[in-house]
Amino acid sequence: MQIQNKLQIISALNENVDAFNNYIAPLNKEEFEVSPNGKWSAGQNLDHLIRAIKPLQLAYGLPKFALRILFGKTNRPSKTYDELVAKYKAKLAAGGRASGPFIPPFIGYEKKDELLKKYAEQKQKLISKIEKQNEKDLDVYVLPHPLLGKVTLRELLYFTIHHNEHHLGLLKSRTA
Repeated sequence: MQIQNKLQIISALNENVDAFNNYIAPLNKEEFEVSPNGKWSAGQNLDHLIRAIKPLQLAYGLPKFALRILFGKTNRPSKTYDELVAKYKAKLAAGGRASGPFIPPFIGYEKKDELLKKYAEQKQKLISKIEKQNEKDLDVYVLPHPLLGKVTLRELLYFTIHHNEHHLGLLKSRTA
């Protein structure tokens, strides 16, 4: 996929979060809550994506000196979108899974509208933080990812875009 600069990242993030929310919105109670074969329900997938995007608000809002002190700077160029996705898929294939605070509890249907709204709000908050970033800084500063290790700010945005696609694909594959 050709995602390289800040504007393309913002566009892809908008499209992917909206596509996920648009898929979830019409689901009825059973479709929203069903957990086939012990897999996460649509509600749990939505909750997980909110849990994954929420910490980015804090991180992308930190001053650069704080990012440098807390996590350091990169010693390599950022991976491309495709390289980052390949690394993530390899980690999943090796048994990598969500852990700790990223594992959702049962999510009841009554929370659907609230969570859809929350996810859209989190997306907007993240986009407003991305817009304030210097394009060059996206390739300088790093943040920790529980599965991928230290990744650049740009790579974490690539991950966030793909993460939406991944979870939407999981949900769609159940009905295919």
